[in-house]
Amino acid sequence: MDADAEPGLDAGAFAAWAAPAVVSMRRLARRLAPHADADDLVQDALARGWQKRELFDPAKGTATTWLLAIVADAARASRRTRARWLKVVDDSADVPETPAVQRDPDIDLERAIAQLAERQQLAVHLHYFVGLSIDEAAAVMACSSGTVKSTLFDARARSE
Repeated sequence: MDADAEPGLDAGAFAAWAAPAVVSMRRLARRLAPHADADDLVQDALARGWQKRELFDPAKGTATTWLLAIVADAARASRRTRARWLKVVDDSADVPETPAVQRDPDIDLERAIAQLAERQQLAVHLHYFVGLSIDEAAAVMACSSGTVKSTLFDARARSE
């Protein structure tokens, strides 16, 4: 089956169709939701992709970009769920002290990315960490290539 063709109705054809995207899906899940199990997020995204496979439109992007968009949505939902869960945790409870990790303050990439807007974080993760081209990132983000370029420019400017 062609990697960009619409997945067939049987599970084997869908698995073969989705297989080339799994590494990128896992990488994006780890970047966007480090608190969650990346394999669980990917599994959930694949299940959602299977359920919605008829909605795939090869004119709008590749199988990989479609599946990465589903992972991004799953990661966003995971972060929202975690945020709601953290609100019910007793803030007055004693928390054991954990030793701080010593980091070079000039190279705290994770903190710099965490301070970006959600859309900027997604663009950075897709382009720099997953390795998608500007056009592929635009397909995942459902926007134009120019918007991705502008978002990446703003993210770089903000982190300087």
